[in-house]
Amino acid sequence: MWPQGAIFVALPHLGPILVWLLVPRRMSGWCDSLRKLPWCPPHKVLLLVWTAIYSVMGYASYLVWKDLGGGFGRPLALPLGLYAVQLAISWTALILFFAAHAPGLALLPLLLLYGLVVSTALTWHPINKLAALLLLPYLAWLTVTASIAYRLWRDSLCPEQQPQPMGDKSD
Repeated sequence: MWPQGAIFVALPHLGPILVWLLVPRRMSGWCDSLRKLPWCPPHKVLLLVWTAIYSVMGYASYLVWKDLGGGFGRPLALPLGLYAVQLAISWTALILFFAAHAPGLALLPLLLLYGLVVSTALTWHPINKLAALLLLPYLAWLTVTASIAYRLWRDSLCPEQQPQPMGDKSD
């Protein structure tokens, strides 16, 4: 597997690393506000899960690349092309969510990712069944992420519907 596999596993992490390098100070304070949602995992859990998801996605793409003979020939265009578009859109959602603090805008690429991930999994399935199955946790995590983005966006549009802290009366 070395070194190609390591490259495939590391590649998906480039987007999050760039986001972290561009906005490290602004991100942590803003992310702390995500805990207002009772069902939202803490910031560190979000980071750990995204790291695991991106690593698994990278490994799955390596399996497809390897099973199609390696290199960069024509048979790889569709399976890895869909994956590349998926990564680019995933990174766009990260930038919109964490750098621009625009969960409503991040919701659009997150919803688009559902179709792309399903398309990628269906394309990968005849090539490598394990690679296709490894995308299923990503679909589950997209549900959590899209739910968080939707809730934050909705609450920003209707702040009066946000739960009030105990003892703080608005009357």
